[in-house]
Amino acid sequence: MDRVTSPGGVRARARVLARGDGRGGTALPVLEGEGPLAVRRTRGSGAEARVMLVGAMSGPLGGDHFTVTAEAARGARLRVGSAAATLALPGQDKAGFRYDVRLTVGDDAELRWLPEQLISAHGSDLCVGTRVDLAAGARLLLREEQVLGRAGEEPGCPTSRLTARIEGRCVLDQELACGPGAPGGWDGPAGLAGHRAVGQLVVVRPGFATEPPAARVFEEGAAVMPLADPAAAAAAAGRGVGLAGARPANAFLRLSDWQRSST
Repeated sequence: MDRVTSPGGVRARARVLARGDGRGGTALPVLEGEGPLAVRRTRGSGAEARVMLVGAMSGPLGGDHFTVTAEAARGARLRVGSAAATLALPGQDKAGFRYDVRLTVGDDAELRWLPEQLISAHGSDLCVGTRVDLAAGARLLLREEQVLGRAGEEPGCPTSRLTARIEGRCVLDQELACGPGAPGGWDGPAGLAGHRAVGQLVVVRPGFATEPPAARVFEEGAAVMPLADPAAAAAAAGRGVGLAGARPANAFLRLSDWQRSST
């Protein structure tokens, strides 16, 4: 497929489909990318197939619209990551950059969606929409992280919405807007409280239906919250360390420990 470039920016899509191969492994019958969205299979582990999203051109810029679709069908084990952080930049087009993610996980399938951070540079307008649809016996580990601005600069205007449904029943629907133009209070004590990096993990495990994780605070700015069974979410906010794209040091280390213990 060829990317479509218009005066409004670049339109590009990527699609990944994973299926159990009937021999205890995972096949990838569909692995497609276009324009700036290159999709590469990397070496897997055990039954798990691994895919990497690679930026094939600079950007994204204002006016661009990227869509990524990933499906782990029945019996599949799929892990999707990205080669580097995504840096949203302002462009000549006054429209913002839109990034849509559509994830589907079938019965007895597992998807690990673990991309690197989204960085909203000063002057950029970033809108991310993630929708996850899961079967009753599906397993999910989803990581989403955003960094507000590069080192030493004011943030852009990122908005993200994450929706997760199990058998059509909504277990999570949340929206976060930050930066200039966002509703008042986003940077206050009830919001990010001065932090410039925010992230969350969403974990869905059938076992959570009978043994849900307890709500707890790891430390200031990091907590686990049970959702409607069988799901849970962990969230953290931090000031970042080193480069603006680095994860908040202590909070994300603690959440990473919780992530490993939940899988």
